[in-house]
Amino acid sequence: MREMTYVEALLEAFQEEMRCDERVFHLCGGLGLLEGLIPEFGDQRVRVCPISEDAYVGAGIGAAGCGFRPIISPGLMAFAFTAMDQIVNQMAKVHYMFGGQAQFPLVLRASTGGGRAAAAQHCQSSHPFFLNLPGLKVVMPSTPSDAKGLMKTSIRDNNPVVFFEPQGYGIAGLTGPVPEDEYTIPIGAADVKRPGSDATIVAIGHMVQESLSAADFLAEGHGVSAEVVDPRTLVPLDRPTLQESVMKTGRLVVVDEASSTGSAAAEIIAAVTESAAFSALKAPPRRVCAPDVPIPYSPAMEQHCIPRSEDIVSAVLELVGR
Repeated sequence: MREMTYVEALLEAFQEEMRCDERVFHLCGGLGLLEGLIPEFGDQRVRVCPISEDAYVGAGIGAAGCGFRPIISPGLMAFAFTAMDQIVNQMAKVHYMFGGQAQFPLVLRASTGGGRAAAAQHCQSSHPFFLNLPGLKVVMPSTPSDAKGLMKTSIRDNNPVVFFEPQGYGIAGLTGPVPEDEYTIPIGAADVKRPGSDATIVAIGHMVQESLSAADFLAEGHGVSAEVVDPRTLVPLDRPTLQESVMKTGRLVVVDEASSTGSAAAEIIAAVTESAAFSALKAPPRRVCAPDVPIPYSPAMEQHCIPRSEDIVSAVLELVGR
């Protein structure tokens, strides 16, 4: 199977969907990887907008209601905060408030997280904000193959989808196998990235890579078998897969780059403890998250705030009594 980077896989997803459906187009604040689409699709379907996220997010919502399938790319999700009225009061609610009489198929695609020393406003992990907005689907793939398959599914979905791309630690250049044949990945299906028997590590976004490194170290250095589960989508959440894993291992560590308060990690723990899997737990679940502080500009301080593989190792060892 061929190897592709995260960015290359996304670009291929855009190309394939734009070729097969002329209703798909982009609204963006800057080209970035989208520049590779202009020679084939032109600047009418890849539109660089003025730096007014409120305006072009609203235009995208209107276009979706008129039968198009826009992909809105503000770059960093922090840039889209100026469009929060459009996202919260329109994008998330308009389908419901129309009584289902109109569809609003659109993708809001943006990066999130830290790891590149760009300071507090550009390195925050904003995905937990969107979990509390009924009406939105929330996607956060961690590998090139998942990014392509989930982007294609998101574009075809008849609901608004918020598609997060982890921005730090060189994930744009992360390589991995990507099938050459046509494929999609369903929204709401988690993936077991590494099977194990002693503890379940549920990891979100880039934390999947950190957790896989931690699982390797645990197996080689401590004889601990850790299962790594990637939710891939946070709304809807694949509760059965998470619960099944915990019922097998009896222990749960959830790793999220966002702060712990009100986090996706807290929601995942609730999904387990409110189910039959609670009786299988041999120890209280643990969260490995960033502290409740703005991400510092200093690279050393930023590294201190963002969870690392050694933090995950410590949490797992504590649960297994080592």
